Amino acid sequence: MTYEFDDDPSRLDVDAIWSFLSTDAYWGRWRSRDDLERQLASAWRVIGGYSDKTGEQVAFARAVSDGVSDAYLADVYVLPEHRGLGLGRRLISTMIDNGPGAAFRWTLFTADAHELYRSYGFAEPDHTFMTRPPRRA
Repeated sequence: MTYEFDDDPSRLDVDAIWSFLSTDAYWGRWRSRDDLERQLASAWRVIGGYSDKTGEQVAFARAVSDGVSDAYLADVYVLPEHRGLGLGRRLISTMIDNGPGAAFRWTLFTADAHELYRSYGFAEPDHTFMTRPPRRA
């Protein structure tokens, strides 16, 4: 099977994104559908991965950025039945190396994909980095 990656926001299958993020994504199940739609509408860049055979959206990533020097990578996923085919690597490459943010400083949070992101130059923060955890109930 072959796949295509595209940064056209009008092509996104919002129902498919919501289905995955609201049930399978440990990092964002607290969001409502309205929250997700607002995040998509205000995203600096989105990447969808699509099966050439069926047209189904099987991967997704979203970025928030100032458009000049900094970007935050979020909501990265590949559907389980399409994993192990290098799609995660292609998704990340399309987002951070092959687009308008290739020279930016990128940040992200992950609990389980450290090795994937290290291969793209991500590293644990040094003494200059701080973060404030969310204040959700």
